[in-house]
Amino acid sequence: MVPLKITERLARLSPSPTMAIDAKVKRLLQEGKDVVNLTAGEPDFDTPEAIRNAAVAAMEHGETRYTPAGGTAQLKRAVAARLEADTGIAYAPEEILVSVGAKHSLYNAMMALVAPGDGVLVPVPYWVTYPEQVRLADGVVEPVPIAPERRGVLAVEDLAAKVSESTRGLILNSPCNPSGAVIEPDGLAAIAEFVVDHDLWVISDEIYGRLIYEDTAQRSIAAFPGLRERTIVVNGVSKAYAMTGWRIGYAAGPRPVITAMANLQSQSTSNPTSIAQAAAVEALTGDQAPVEAMRRHFDERRRYTLGRLNRIRGLVAPSPRGAFYLWVDMHAWIGQEIRGRLVTHSDDLAFVLLEEAGVGVVPGSGFGVDDHFRISYATSNDLLADAMDRLERLLGSQ
Repeated sequence: MVPLKITERLARLSPSPTMAIDAKVKRLLQEGKDVVNLTAGEPDFDTPEAIRNAAVAAMEHGETRYTPAGGTAQLKRAVAARLEADTGIAYAPEEILVSVGAKHSLYNAMMALVAPGDGVLVPVPYWVTYPEQVRLADGVVEPVPIAPERRGVLAVEDLAAKVSESTRGLILNSPCNPSGAVIEPDGLAAIAEFVVDHDLWVISDEIYGRLIYEDTAQRSIAAFPGLRERTIVVNGVSKAYAMTGWRIGYAAGPRPVITAMANLQSQSTSNPTSIAQAAAVEALTGDQAPVEAMRRHFDERRRYTLGRLNRIRGLVAPSPRGAFYLWVDMHAWIGQEIRGRLVTHSDDLAFVLLEEAGVGVVPGSGFGVDDHFRISYATSNDLLADAMDRLERLLGSQ
């Protein structure tokens, strides 16, 4: 028998550290351990009732069969209407692909746009999946550290310092996971000009675009001159509508690229779940008040958690203007001991916080930065208060 051998492209693939740590925390909780979980990247709210009812109605009306591989016509129209309302950009249904979550949309886009050896600019910190998907497409990850004084907000100067002759594309994520940073219109305009000057394409992950704070202006880079024809906009219903488990994401962009992505999807997963698609139509076209209500709750939690955390010794975080995360600088603890345990990088501190304080956080190593960690404030006020109390007892006040 010939021994099975894993291909090189999968052998070099790393598992998602956010999912791995979240799984460990949940395992401890199942074992009855006293742990506050601040790792998960999903809202803690229930999916709004009208959306759930739409799924029930779809089942009762027999909408349980295959749909077109790239999504139903009704959902594509709903996506187009929502994108135009949120970004001002009009897309035809043929320029939209519905996939099994935004991560699936990103994967399809990477497979369509990244050729072997292509350089892809990936701002740091990055969502853990971006570099892995670039590598799966045999592309070359070109990390773009953001100057510290910009507090996580990408600027054209950062890109100019890292662009190379092999660079073909840019992955943009605003609001950003893990930092919550938002690139304001002036900054996006400069980046758009840079993209055109260097003849790059853009994958713009806008999954947190409905969750912004402090009167921050949010625009899509695809709305700037010359960018619509070279940008794939990726979004979905997971974050804004508390529908992470429904697995509906979508991409919009130039028809030839969307067609190629749809062809890939037709030969891999085929259509997203018919019932979830029906629910997504209601989410995108129905009452948007639940989105605003959740956003207000997140904003209250953001301000509370930020105020508490910045009083804990050795920790500091900038004020995030989007998403539902704090990006915490813990470099003051590197080289220090906590209860006899030496901290040399973010993974060490994450284990110390989990095992000594019962608080689960995500180390920054998976996001490309080893002296930070991520906190999700997508949990109840009581649990956030409990977690901050535990951290303060363990690390002290400043």
